[in-house]
Amino acid sequence: MSKQLIEDQHFQGISFVEEILVLGDYENCKFTNCIFSNVSLSGVNFMDCEFKECDFSLAKVSNTAFRDIKFIGCKILGVHFEDCNKFGFSVIFQECLLNLSSFYKMSFKTSKIKNCSLQEVDFTEADLTALDLSNCNLLGAKFDGTNLEKTDFRTAEHYTINPEKNRIKKAKFSLTGIVGLLEQYNIVIE
Repeated sequence: MSKQLIEDQHFQGISFVEEILVLGDYENCKFTNCIFSNVSLSGVNFMDCEFKECDFSLAKVSNTAFRDIKFIGCKILGVHFEDCNKFGFSVIFQECLLNLSSFYKMSFKTSKIKNCSLQEVDFTEADLTALDLSNCNLLGAKFDGTNLEKTDFRTAEHYTINPEKNRIKKAKFSLTGIVGLLEQYNIVIE
């Protein structure tokens, strides 16, 4: 089956659980209130697209390309982004629910994450250099061998980061957030 080029289209209120998403290259397309839950997006290329208030829970993204993509107000639970095509990976997550997703060994050098719930997200060995995590909830998020240099945690909350297992040079933290850096030492801070 050959891929189609789909450009400048607006998909609204479509459940791709019921309708089949055409295997192709989607360029400059908008998806609003669409459902991709448990759908295989394998081999699909999204370029310069926007997803607004869509549900991607447990979507399969093996070899899926996300290049210059905006996710706004989306539900993206349990998605394994490490399986996607890493070439040109560039995403913006705003006001998204990304709980239980995985970004194992992913690079966020050209990406942004703001006002999101990232509970129990796996950032093991990921590169979050200079990433702004403004107003993100990182309860239970896993940081192990993660590059957090210059990452901005000042308004993020509920994170636990072991400075001995992660690179945190010049990362930014609020005074109240320091507790998340000291938790592994089992000390009492009052």
